[in-house]
Amino acid sequence: MESEDKSIMKKISRKEEQKKRKNKEKPVEELAIIPGSYGTLNELIDDCAAKYKDLPAIGMALEDPLSYGEMHRRILALAAQLQAEGITPGDRVAFLAENSSHWGIAYFAAVRLGAAAVPILPDLPEADVRHILGEMQCRLIFITQRQIEKIYELKNTLNKIVTLDDYTEDNIIVDAHPYTALLKEATEMYASREGEISFPEVTGRDLASILYTSGTSGFSKAVMLTHYNLCANCFSASKLIEIEPGKTFLSVLPISHTYEFTVGFLLPLVKGCRVVYAGKTPTPAILQKICSKERPSAMLVVPLIMEKIFKKRVLPAIRKSRILTLACRTAIGRKLIYKKIGAKLLDFFGGNLEVMGIGGAAINPDVESFLRDAGFPYIVGYGLTESAPLLSGGPQKDATITLGSAGKPVPHVEIRIADPDPETGIGEIQARGPNVMKGYWNDPEATADTFTEDGWLRTGDIGILDAYGNLKILGRSKSVIVLSSGENVYPEAIEHKLNAYSFVVESLVLENNGLVEAWIYPDYEYIDAETTGQSRQQRHQYITTQLEQMRIAVNEQLPITSRLSRIVERREPFIKTATHKIKRYLYSDRRMES
Repeated sequence: MESEDKSIMKKISRKEEQKKRKNKEKPVEELAIIPGSYGTLNELIDDCAAKYKDLPAIGMALEDPLSYGEMHRRILALAAQLQAEGITPGDRVAFLAENSSHWGIAYFAAVRLGAAAVPILPDLPEADVRHILGEMQCRLIFITQRQIEKIYELKNTLNKIVTLDDYTEDNIIVDAHPYTALLKEATEMYASREGEISFPEVTGRDLASILYTSGTSGFSKAVMLTHYNLCANCFSASKLIEIEPGKTFLSVLPISHTYEFTVGFLLPLVKGCRVVYAGKTPTPAILQKICSKERPSAMLVVPLIMEKIFKKRVLPAIRKSRILTLACRTAIGRKLIYKKIGAKLLDFFGGNLEVMGIGGAAINPDVESFLRDAGFPYIVGYGLTESAPLLSGGPQKDATITLGSAGKPVPHVEIRIADPDPETGIGEIQARGPNVMKGYWNDPEATADTFTEDGWLRTGDIGILDAYGNLKILGRSKSVIVLSSGENVYPEAIEHKLNAYSFVVESLVLENNGLVEAWIYPDYEYIDAETTGQSRQQRHQYITTQLEQMRIAVNEQLPITSRLSRIVERREPFIKTATHKIKRYLYSDRRMES
């Protein structure tokens, strides 16, 4: 194996020298690569495999991992096999599967050939999957048993279907090829022909991923990210945290989302860390079991995970104790109590956590205040699929990061506030940098609308930069409620106040006939516990009373123009994106009956 590794690395080295000589002849703008960053994902994985060859790289939780060297061998072998089967530069390869080490290996094999990966979120409905595969005209798809029914109607349009979990169809509806069998064939072929195999040249400007946005404002668009977009953002993100090679990253978010892919997959590889996949929905019980065994040093979460822990574990523990409740009424007492709870929370995550990245949506201010007072090692980030994704975040241990902000612009990314209000400084957040997308697939009009005339990305979010350079996001520009008086109401800020209540799971603030109102999806488990033994009528009265008391209390914290006219109970959860943001456009034109 050692001689094989040397042979592979010599061949890669020769190609890189050829590439460098070619690059000298390219226009200057094509050479604007961040010093220290990689130009392509192929260079990234080749270098990581060379530097960390014997360290553990990727694997499922509670299972033995693959080393960097073995992962790299599998990538090259699978790439050679896919090339032999006809995958060429410019082809699209789809990924519709839950997280696994196989997913990452197959991804790197596809982009090695200059193909563009099309990651599809596993929780997308069948109609969306059909639309994506139809538009992308993918030749190959990597899939799992849980997803395979979504492609039954498209089986004749796909040249090959590979199941990453080795699932095969007994009823032969689709001709599925188990990943393990394909990899075995690939490994044998690569070993026999290794000296004869060469891969096409791939540049930083070539497409690496085409990702469909899971936005809150309507029709999804296909974002084109190049090799260099992803490499540049990975490099920037790597400067935000300090972590040593050999440490463990726990992955609980879908790798098909660019947040987890760049920051939870590429970044740990660049750092020489081991990526561990949970493999199951991270319920508190499953998460605790995995963390107690794997003892992760880092992980990414969406705010919802931490908000659930705060509301389900922290607040009830305090409210059950009269002494703790009294102590938390003072700033000093609250910090002391939160410190002790924070220590237990660290134990919950395995006792070895050095940093937790929180992103994908805005975090509730009460939850962040708890994490700050508890001394919990977290950083908040902000970004978009269009920026691969990170625009701001952290950095770790920066004492000037203010509560409620998304930290500083990441290295090599510029952020500006366009047309700021002269009194408040609030305006649209715009960004530029090497991580910003190439554009939207086959949609030049949408691409043009997303960029300013001087080349800045319009994020569609509104915010402000504070005196320390921290970015504070107030919400989506399309979500702002403009009342007849001309006053602006920022619904997300009100929703944070509503969501802080224990009996609220989620909320949505909307305008209705010139008035501001809120829809609430209650925590019925909490309500059941509080109304044990009561009649249905008494239970209904309890909910009505709680909602009205909450409306009065929240209104006291709001300007007169932003106050809620009513709060209405909603009997089912809101439809959300992959990062658990409510799809507002589905409700903005609908009104609930009184």
